[in-house]
Amino acid sequence: MTTAARAWATVHGHLLPPATAVWDGYPVGTWAKNQRYAARTADTNAQRRQAGLAVESSAGALTEARRAALEEIDPGWCPVWDTGWQRCFRLVQNLLRNGGALPVVAGKVIVQGEDLGRWVTAQRHGWEQLLPAQQWLLENVLGVEPAGEAERPVKRTQDDMWAVNMAAAQQFHAREGHLRVPRKHVEHLDGGVAVGRQNGAEEPVTVRLGTWLDNVRKRADRLTEQRRADLDALGMRW
Repeated sequence: MTTAARAWATVHGHLLPPATAVWDGYPVGTWAKNQRYAARTADTNAQRRQAGLAVESSAGALTEARRAALEEIDPGWCPVWDTGWQRCFRLVQNLLRNGGALPVVAGKVIVQGEDLGRWVTAQRHGWEQLLPAQQWLLENVLGVEPAGEAERPVKRTQDDMWAVNMAAAQQFHAREGHLRVPRKHVEHLDGGVAVGRQNGAEEPVTVRLGTWLDNVRKRADRLTEQRRADLDALGMRW
């Protein structure tokens, strides 16, 4: 199996195959997953020994020789974080090594089924949730930096969300002359209302108006007098 794994890694540029991967008839994906489990078992046993605790059995633990053979194929074959993250990292790294540009737009660069632009964007916007080692790899190996404040979506408060939904209700009423909104109706707001920004530009706003009005009816007893009055002015059917 090590030979098949080496061949798979040579073609794909890493030893992080999905669980369904097969090479020359060998289930390299399942095998690699099992090797990672064995490596973590070995690490747990080593930690217990270091702490002076008993290790019931070393069965199923990866040997040092096998670990060395796998690390020779790919030093990052068994990351402490999600293997999917590591796979995308290696794919972007390989892309840059081959002269490609850092993918920053979703849907533009798809490699081995992975949307690398979407992945890079997700790392930039989810920077605070990453481990320090992941942040270091992104910055120093890929040249990826966390998203600036101007790029981050605007966080909406409950009052903001109410205002957007009310704007949709008012727009519907002004156009239709009533507020008898079908349950599945989606209202597309005209310009002037923004719920988020991307690179300084306002994003279009759509509101599931029918669903929102149904939910408002269900919690009518918890509305403030002003909010109820605003809906009454539009002919709200309670």
